[in-house]
Amino acid sequence: MNPVECTCSCGATRFQTTGEPLFRFICHCTVCQRFNNAPFADILVHRTGDVVLPPARDVNFDTYKPPPNVQRGKCATCGQPAIVVFAAPFLPKLVTVLRPMFRSDAELPSPVAHLFYDKRVSDADDPYPKHQGYFRSQIAFLKYLRSAGRP
Repeated sequence: MNPVECTCSCGATRFQTTGEPLFRFICHCTVCQRFNNAPFADILVHRTGDVVLPPARDVNFDTYKPPPNVQRGKCATCGQPAIVVFAAPFLPKLVTVLRPMFRSDAELPSPVAHLFYDKRVSDADDPYPKHQGYFRSQIAFLKYLRSAGRP
C-alpha cells in the first residue's frame, strides 16, 4: 500500500499510514462517545509500525479510563479526535486511526462489526455483526485481530 496521508480538518495534525489497516470497526462504548463527542467512533486498526506518528506537539493525548494502556489523541489546534495508541500488556502494540482523518473511503476496508453495541445511542441499519457487552466486545476484537494476522 502506498502511504496515505491522514489530516484533521484544520490541517495542523498530519501523519501517514504506510500499511493496510488490519480491520475497521464501529465502537459504541461510552469512552469513544465522549472522546469523539459523537454517538460512535469509526476506527481503523493498524500495526504500530504502519503508522508514522505525528509530532508530539501536534497532538494532545489523554487517558479517559485507567489504567493508562490507551492514549487517545486530539489535534492540539482544532481538537478533532485523531489517533489512539494502545500499549496493553500481553497484547500487540497497535495504533488506531479515526475514519475522519482519511480523505475518502475509497481505499479503506468496510467495517467488520459494531462493538459495545449495548451502549449505542441509536440503532445501526447495516449488515455488520453487533457485539454487545464488555466481554463479548473484547473477545470479538481479539478474534478480528487474530483473523487479520496478529501484528
